[in-house]
Amino acid sequence: MRICMVSDFFYPSIGGVEEHVYNLSQMLLSLGHKIVVLTHAYGDCSGIRYVTGYLKVYYLPIKVCYNQCILPTAVCNVPMLRAVLLRERVEVVHGHSAFSALAHEALMVGSLLGLKTVFTDHSLFGFADLSAALTNNLLEVNLGMVNHAICVSHIGKENTVLRARVAKNRVSVIPNAVDTALFTPDPQKRPSNDIINIVVASRLVYRKGIDLLAGIIPRFKNTPNINFIIVGDGPKRDLLEEIREKTNMQERVQMVGAVEHNKVRDFLVRGHIFLNTSLTEAYCMAIVEAASCGLQVVSTSVGGIPEVLPKSLILLAEPEIDAIYAAILIAIDRHRKSSFKVSPPVANGHLPSEANGKVKRRRRRKADTPTSPTQLPASSAPPADQNSPAEPVMCPYRCNELVETLYNWEDVALRTVKVYDRVSNERPFTTSELVFAVWQHGSWFLVFFVVAHFLMRLLELWRPRKRVELAQDVQRTAS
Repeated sequence: MRICMVSDFFYPSIGGVEEHVYNLSQMLLSLGHKIVVLTHAYGDCSGIRYVTGYLKVYYLPIKVCYNQCILPTAVCNVPMLRAVLLRERVEVVHGHSAFSALAHEALMVGSLLGLKTVFTDHSLFGFADLSAALTNNLLEVNLGMVNHAICVSHIGKENTVLRARVAKNRVSVIPNAVDTALFTPDPQKRPSNDIINIVVASRLVYRKGIDLLAGIIPRFKNTPNINFIIVGDGPKRDLLEEIREKTNMQERVQMVGAVEHNKVRDFLVRGHIFLNTSLTEAYCMAIVEAASCGLQVVSTSVGGIPEVLPKSLILLAEPEIDAIYAAILIAIDRHRKSSFKVSPPVANGHLPSEANGKVKRRRRRKADTPTSPTQLPASSAPPADQNSPAEPVMCPYRCNELVETLYNWEDVALRTVKVYDRVSNERPFTTSELVFAVWQHGSWFLVFFVVAHFLMRLLELWRPRKRVELAQDVQRTAS
């Protein structure tokens, strides 16, 4: 199957959507599918590039308007998108992120070409503010032209169904995953004394709850053995630096700044507790990566976070300073009372070869019977009493193994392929059906759609499909 992934967010930009598109594409390539990625140019990174695994990426020469997104014109990029989709003989167009204008435009062009379309929503939105209302209206129009939608959590599905007014049977839930071979524990990197490191890794923006974090840090001013490692950058960084100066905690609050994704583990393995203060999340990749590195997670109970990790790996709290502070104190008390021992010694954070063999055998068995995040074996995920400081801290390597049984990219890719197979058996939308869908969900967008439709007809006369030069496929070599 020939699939085109489309999003404004892709490498060299760093983020959850970028990682999802890249890892899913790599796994689909390994399953024998042909994958190309469409995104806009990033500075000097433009044109056609090949990344790891001969993944073909089109960095289209389109200017960025705001926050790494192109200007949503609906018609200006139609000739370019049509040329790429026909040149690559694409069968399924898969757009990512409701914020991505390029994804919405490519889905519209794909529908007009008679291709099958799939959309993955990675975020939660409200209903009250102006920006959410505009985004929801645009999403409602585009999902009317899409064969199937995917959400990364059940709460995300409910949110999408409500704000886009789409039928529930046209929305599936496929969670994100994490490379547990990359995010492995290494307890030897932790401080050898009684110091406990609390790690925060996120964009320093309002919706990530940085204002809550700014209220929590001063509470540990008189607790000298508690340090903070803050990874990430954003407009709220000045606030955290101001709090650090006012509390004279310069030596105990480390502001790392933005780092590449493959270097995040180097900071996670130095910590004991991972703190997430998000105000809204559909699915938080950071807490899964932290749990895979053996950290105990303390997080706000918002959005889809409660359904991501079992209770043995996470402490949930309301998005309030007092509640989060109390949860951190419980996590600290648990670590001080924990008695697990790591043996035999490990090197570079990897399990011994015998343990690795067991993990691989377990992965092969799991491929036949995938485990649902909500149905965990009782022996591997004992229920936790969140209000009990006596609840033991799980061994970091057991955490890594448990996360591996829950989330891996092979399972995500296989479930996504099932969605592709489903939409492939559906008949393509007729032009009248697309017009009715657009008019029903957003009559204001009908003008742009009609212009795009006639532009596609003109392009078909000027440069018919049979005259479009087909791209040559690069054969993957066996490694």
